[in-house]
Amino acid sequence: MDIRILTVGDAAFTIEFPGLEGVSGARQVAALRSRVQEKIKAGQLSGIVDIISASRALTICIDPFVGDFKHLQTAVAALAKQKLSLTKGASQLWRLPACYEGDYGPDLEDVAARSGMTAREVITLHSDREYELLQIGFLPGFPFLAEIDERLRFPRRTSPRVRVPAGSVGIANAQTAIYPWESPGGWHLLARCPVPLFNPLWARPSLLDTGAKVKFEPVSSHDLLLLQQDLASGKLDPHSFVAEGGEG
Repeated sequence: MDIRILTVGDAAFTIEFPGLEGVSGARQVAALRSRVQEKIKAGQLSGIVDIISASRALTICIDPFVGDFKHLQTAVAALAKQKLSLTKGASQLWRLPACYEGDYGPDLEDVAARSGMTAREVITLHSDREYELLQIGFLPGFPFLAEIDERLRFPRRTSPRVRVPAGSVGIANAQTAIYPWESPGGWHLLARCPVPLFNPLWARPSLLDTGAKVKFEPVSSHDLLLLQQDLASGKLDPHSFVAEGGEG
């Protein structure tokens, strides 16, 4: 496996798979992370204090007073060059409601026109498949999900919005995502999801985790408002939207 090793200061390094991207890259990173964690549990890689996954790279953070930087870098690089098993067990499947109506999907009609389809066809294409969560980034809890149908793949907007509402579901290139917070953003917005994705008071602050799968379930604007009320009042738990599991 072709890899690139990047030194990040004196207490971290990154192993990158430059020839991979999208789901294939994320799965290779997940496989490497699993092997590293196995070695840590076996007491063979002492000094590693954190592991950070990206779509095609894994960053290893070291306590320089405990671990030997060169030894750990060499050992992890050797693992990365091995044939890693990409076999996965059942992953969490989240069925998240999404309203594609009116102002909740301000770019829906434009995406439909550019793709030569009706808005209903775009909604069907976007909501019919299960997306794999490649990484969390940009904002706390922001999930990068892949891969969308090729007919919906467009570059980011040439003029990003200054304010994108929290819960907005967007697409850009081969990915789709949900904005957990109001923020600037350049993705094409198709829908709105009412489920909060991040809470620092949760045992695991990010609702979703890498390797999970997400499927959007279209709901009406009326149902969206009811869901928002139930979630805000605590009547409905955000964690209740996870299914038993998806395909590995």
